[in-house]
Formats: sequence, structure tokens, C-alpha cells
Amino acid sequence: MDYIFLQHYWWFIVSLLAAILVFLLFVQGGNSLIFSLGKKEEHRKMIINSTGRKWEFTFTTLVTFGGAFFASFPLFYSTSFGGAYWLWMLILFSFVLQAVSYEFQSKAGNLLGQKTYRIFLVINGVVGPVLLGGAVATFFTGSNFYINKENIVDSMMPVISSWGNSWHGLDALTNIWNVVLGLAVFFLARILGILYFLNNIDDKELNERSRKALIVNTVFFLVFFLAFVIRTLFAEGFAVDPETGMVFMEKYKYLNNFLQMPILLITFLVGVVLVLFGIVRGAFGSTFRKSIWFAGVGTVFTVLALLLCAGYNNTAYYPSNLDLQSSLTLTNSCSSEFTLRTMAYVSILVPFVLAYIFYAWRSIDKKKIDLEEMQGDDHTY
Repeated sequence: MDYIFLQHYWWFIVSLLAAILVFLLFVQGGNSLIFSLGKKEEHRKMIINSTGRKWEFTFTTLVTFGGAFFASFPLFYSTSFGGAYWLWMLILFSFVLQAVSYEFQSKAGNLLGQKTYRIFLVINGVVGPVLLGGAVATFFTGSNFYINKENIVDSMMPVISSWGNSWHGLDALTNIWNVVLGLAVFFLARILGILYFLNNIDDKELNERSRKALIVNTVFFLVFFLAFVIRTLFAEGFAVDPETGMVFMEKYKYLNNFLQMPILLITFLVGVVLVLFGIVRGAFGSTFRKSIWFAGVGTVFTVLALLLCAGYNNTAYYPSNLDLQSSLTLTNSCSSEFTLRTMAYVSILVPFVLAYIFYAWRSIDKKKIDLEEMQGDDHTY
């Protein structure tokens, strides 16, 4: 395990965590549908209890993703999380709203009332996926920051990275392509949420309404997703000279990455096919309940391939629009070899953690949610 291997290994780990996080956004997607699918109180309660059993997985993965990025690529962490803090604070605040809403929306005597807390869940269901998608899009479109490593010797202000404007991350939303990917992630989260309801809730009326909503959300998802992918593949990308470390613009860079790394292209195409297969079976297979797993695995494959394409093959994974040479690469932003090597040994435990999550998931979902449970269980949300 040499230094270059470790850099690529940890970019793979970070990308995998991000891909799993996007899949787990089905919780947020489901929450955004509380009122549009839940025409009756019992249906709204089913939806909330369905997502409420899994929200901890999403929140924990988000924290783990941030921690892994901090440990393996600290310069990215200090630049993005420290510079674009308004963007990340809004994302985290929406997730805090989610946690509070689950705990208090059904408690007797809460000050804001049940409907207010449910609106908070809807806000998290919209804001979380859109802003996370917009943040990921900056890996391809760039952000407004600059790096000066000489500042580390400045005893008065040893700040290496600085944001180029007072928007501190919210400026990402002024780029139409960041918004396009944000909307694609939002509608994907809603699709995954619907497929999860079809798997997790046993109610004929709600399931029929879910299948109709699945088709509508799929149309919007395909429009935004295909627009972003086509634009990205045929736009200029941020390439790195492996000899000098200089960053330059290369025509069709991300398309070239896929063609030069066919395993990524295959992973991407397989992921897209699995997502579409899951959607079709969910929409038209009235007795098929496992669509969430096909679409979920497909989501992980697709997002993983896109993020690896953004960092591998001498590509700047976090480009700077203010100063091209400030762009972050796997080489100039990573931790020391000792740190990456030590963490690589610790990462051997990851499969055991995933196995525990799988076991816990199966245990929680052993019995499908139905109207009888909502009416008779005192431990529901």
C-alpha cells in the first residue's frame, strides 16, 4: 500500500459512503410526500412511522461521511465545511429539524402542534436532498475559493483556505447545473421513498396512490438527471498534470475518464439499469415488493461511479473557479501516509458494521406496517 494507492483507496471509501447516503435519502424523499400521499390521518401516520424507523441510518451515515472526509482529505474539509459553511449549516439544520420532529410531533402538550412538526419533516425532505445534490455538483462545476499554503506560517492568521465571497456556499445555488443535480437527487429520493413504502407498508389504497406518484416523480428525475449527466460529459473538466500537479481545463474530461476507466462506465450503466428496473417493477408490478433493493443498489453504483470519475484519472475533485491552481486533488489535499495507512487498517471493520446494519434493518422490517399496528401501538411516532 503505497501513498498513491492509499489516496485512491480513501477516495473510494468516501465516495462509497456518499453513495450509500444518497440511497438512504429515501427517508427524506418519503418525508416530502407526507401530505401529498397521506390524504388520511392513518396514511400520514404510516408514512411517518415507516421513515421514522430508518432516519438514524441516514443521519449516522451523513456524520460518518463527514468524519471520513475530515480524516482522509482535511484540506477539503477545511475548505468546504469551513468556507461554504452556510450551505452545510442549512443541511445540518434541516436534519436537526427532522430528529426533533420525530421525537416531539406526537407528544402530548407539545407547543407547536403535530402539523407543525410534520411540516418540519417535509422541509427536511426537500431542503436536505436539494442542497446535498447541489454540494455534490460543485465537484464538477467548481466553487469560489482559493488556497494559500504559505499562510500556515502566519502566526496572526494561519488560514490556508479562504472563500471568495460573503455567500459562503450559498453561491452554489446560483449555478443552474448545481440546482439541476439538486433537483435530480430530490426526485430520486422521492422515488426511493415511494419504493420503500411499497416494500414496508401493507395498505392497498396507499400503495396504489404511491405507484401513481412514482411515475410522475420518475419523469422529473429523468429530465434533471439526464440533463446534468449529458452536460457534464460534454463540458470541459478539471484535469491535473501528473508530473507538475498543474490544473488545466480539458475538453470532455469526464467522458474521457469513463472511456479510459471502463470499469467505472460499466458500474455507472449497470447502476442506471438497476434504478430503472426497480422503478418499472415498482410502478407496474402490483405484487412485487423488492423494487427498493434494485433501485437502491443501482443508486449506490451510479453515485459511486460519478464520484470516482470526479477524483480518479488525474482529475481535480474540488475545482476552484477563482484560482484554477487552488483546485483540490487527491494528492494535494490528503492526510499523511501514516494517517491514511492507519485508517486503512481500521476500515477493515466496515463490513462488520454493514452486516450489523443489515441485521438491524431486517429485524425492524420483519413485520409490515399496517392500519392495525398504527391504531394499537403506543410506541408509534
